[in-house]
Amino acid sequence: MTSDDTDGGDAPTDMEIARAAETRPIEDVAGDLGLGPDDLDPQGNGIAKIEQDAIRRTLGDADEGKLILVTGTTATPKGAGKTVTTVGLGQGLNRLGDRSVVAVREPSLGPVFGIKGGAAGGGHSQVLPMEDINLHFTGDLHALTTAHNLVSATLDTKTHYDELDIDVDNVSWKRALDMNDRALRDIVVGLGGETNGPPREDGFQITAASEVMAVLCLADSLSDLKERLARMIVAYDMGGDPITVGDLGIEGAMAMLLKDALRPNLVQTIEGSPAFVHGGPFANIAHGTNSLLADKLGLALGDYLVTEAGFAADLGFEKFGNIVSRRGVAPDAAVLTTAVRSMKYHGLDMWPTDYDLLKEPDAEAVRDGLSNLDHHAGIIEQFGVPFVVAINRFPTDTDAEIQAIIDHCEEQGYPVVISEAFAEGGEGAEELATTAKELADSDQGAFEPLYELDLGLKEKIRTVATDVYGAEDVHFTEDASDDIARLEDQGYGDMPVCLSKTQHSTTDDPTRKGAPTDDWTLTVRECYPDAGAGFVVVLTGDVLTMPGLPAEPAAEGMDVDEDGNISGLF
Repeated sequence: MTSDDTDGGDAPTDMEIARAAETRPIEDVAGDLGLGPDDLDPQGNGIAKIEQDAIRRTLGDADEGKLILVTGTTATPKGAGKTVTTVGLGQGLNRLGDRSVVAVREPSLGPVFGIKGGAAGGGHSQVLPMEDINLHFTGDLHALTTAHNLVSATLDTKTHYDELDIDVDNVSWKRALDMNDRALRDIVVGLGGETNGPPREDGFQITAASEVMAVLCLADSLSDLKERLARMIVAYDMGGDPITVGDLGIEGAMAMLLKDALRPNLVQTIEGSPAFVHGGPFANIAHGTNSLLADKLGLALGDYLVTEAGFAADLGFEKFGNIVSRRGVAPDAAVLTTAVRSMKYHGLDMWPTDYDLLKEPDAEAVRDGLSNLDHHAGIIEQFGVPFVVAINRFPTDTDAEIQAIIDHCEEQGYPVVISEAFAEGGEGAEELATTAKELADSDQGAFEPLYELDLGLKEKIRTVATDVYGAEDVHFTEDASDDIARLEDQGYGDMPVCLSKTQHSTTDDPTRKGAPTDDWTLTVRECYPDAGAGFVVVLTGDVLTMPGLPAEPAAEGMDVDEDGNISGLF
């Protein structure tokens, strides 16, 4: 939830609440985790990166805490308050006397200036400093963009000088920009004569969709980062063999650009408890969670790590369970975030979204949309993780609408709690914290990924499609089948699969709401290796790696005055 969604009339905005908060020195926040001033690299007021020596020392000698993973039902395009719930839960655990660490993704400037706004939480459950986090922060995304485009520049130089026998019609590497810019999705480069290189089709993707982002968020050291960067495939030669960053010889230069971006950023919640804000791969394209290093540090330094999976359980939770957790960070419990508006969004079978209609009381529409909640609850259960449903309350929600969700959860046997984290901060999330803590400490969980890595790629894809999305079957286009055969021949068959799918539906069709159970078939149209990240990307539907701005972008309501005070950011 953001201030745009509160409908609170004269209620303070997220920015006003953030500015009124009394923050603690970042050294004191770090001290709560047993870190000293020498372990920090200050990055401005209330922000610090963790020094490399401290990272190595902490990960080398520490007891692990419990991991609580926050996921959600399929939300409206403006979200349902998953980050608010994550931050509020961390604050609630600290109010209970536990040492809790929050870990969330860094915002991308594209969504900040687009429709969704920032990604620092909202109300009284934010990470601070909110303005810095939502804008340039510590420069991590700028470093990622530069490293990504170093590959593009080097690749075109090698092509210009006719090195590596590059097939200009088989270049897989696009350029990157941290902004929503639809005009750059498909472009032509190399125009203006032979001194500018051979003309070829190219395009841009948003930085959060870059494999460099995925690599950074799955690396656990500088040496691991460099090895992963070297494995990234950028093009193919005239014989059809892959050309990698290692062939370009620039993995060292890329790692140099990313050495500071690899280190997690420590900030604080609005109540002064520790939070890592680091990394940000999209969950509809990549694996969709903050960095592995942030999670591992949080588990080593805290009793409980509260971390957030991207989008809904069919995307973020599935990918966390089948990709990220294989790196040693399996969840002990989960929180399934939902909201009255999300259920109405499905109950009214709404596409496109009418936000005014979602504000109107309609308990029957809530009940009609609860199949979506059941679908996502079933996904979590398949992984063997105990969970609690958290109803993120909006000011316009009626008691009857809230009760409709509670009654359904009780009928299904789901633990359910109303979260007032937006309005009341940690105090409004104490009941949620108590329940999540009990689940994490219990012996109820027996986490397991949904498939073994030695299965064939088609079997792994079919498992996700049928068990997670609810598809009856999978249709592989001829091109996709050829891709899979080639990938397995090249030795990529033992990787997990990362399905690129719309976040607006449990199916591959964004217009279909609820949880369709009719005989629908998932269509797979292309597969390619993200060899550095360590997974095979599977394209379904039509997911854009370079979004566009809406007709009325959030940027139109933003400004800065003569004294540098920002307005309109949320």
